[in-house]
Amino acid sequence: MDIGLVLQSDPPAQLLIDRMKRAEAAGFTHGWTFDSVVLWQEPFVIYSRILAETERLVVGPMVTNPATRTWEVTASLFATLNDMYGNRTVCGIGRGDSAQRVAGRRPATLARLGEAIHAIRDLAEGRTVEIDGTDMHIPWVKEGARLPVWMGAYGPKALHLTGQAADGFILQLADPYLTEWMVKAVRDAAAEAGRDPASVTVCVAAPAYVTADDSPEALAHAREQCRWFGGMVGNHVADLVSRYGEHSAMVPEELTAYIKDRHGYDYSHHGRAGNPDTAFVPDEIVDRFCLIGTPERQLAKLEQLRSLGVDQFAVYAMHDAIEPTIDAYGKSIIPALS
Repeated sequence: MDIGLVLQSDPPAQLLIDRMKRAEAAGFTHGWTFDSVVLWQEPFVIYSRILAETERLVVGPMVTNPATRTWEVTASLFATLNDMYGNRTVCGIGRGDSAQRVAGRRPATLARLGEAIHAIRDLAEGRTVEIDGTDMHIPWVKEGARLPVWMGAYGPKALHLTGQAADGFILQLADPYLTEWMVKAVRDAAAEAGRDPASVTVCVAAPAYVTADDSPEALAHAREQCRWFGGMVGNHVADLVSRYGEHSAMVPEELTAYIKDRHGYDYSHHGRAGNPDTAFVPDEIVDRFCLIGTPERQLAKLEQLRSLGVDQFAVYAMHDAIEPTIDAYGKSIIPALS
């Protein structure tokens, strides 16, 4: 199982670059950032520095969207980085939550997202593609250029599209039951489309907070540092409930039940510990969706996820122990997984 690191591109950019270098030295394989350019700095500028100062790390957004940039711009950004540093990028993509809503726009439709997945990948790999009636081709892309596109999804239609069109599946929660349910949905869709279900890479992304022991005090602090994640996931869950209803057979109640006391969301606190809009998230959800506790406790859950077909666990490190978490994974967790 690969281990990735997800950070926000807060200034100063040099701190993010240094942490990604620290992660590569610790054995992390992927360096991810958010892509919401009102809330954080432009990630593609920073990716160039990360790639220049690392040797093997693969970088990309978790996740970009089809609307912030035109598709040829997104493809050219990835293709340029790959031309400069080798094929060391991956395009995580979704409909667009914070990036769109902060700007007063709605997330893209799944139909539009599906078109974007094909267009961005084809352009970045040197093929001609039709976008809105115009044939486009990037002539300087070299033979052998590769850009895997991984899609973030929760709902049944999005999971189906992932299996049909994407090279990878990003699931932003680490609950084993929901992971098994959603991975099966993606793989069934891939098989239906005539693809090899095993060819779809599965990446689970969630906060991890490593504690020295499993004392009630240590776990309580870890939960408070990770509770924001339930609020962030709750945005997507609220969309599903509005679309399918509160008790739909198409969406597991294990995913939807916890948002019953949710009341709005302020994106100025998006993805940050101490988010005041996440008080509705119970401890049970933090424990299910995140990895908290000792290395031994986290390894047990990671092994369970690996047995369900997870190829990468990406650590959301938005809390008060970013560097200790990187170091703990490098010392105790990555070697054990290897």
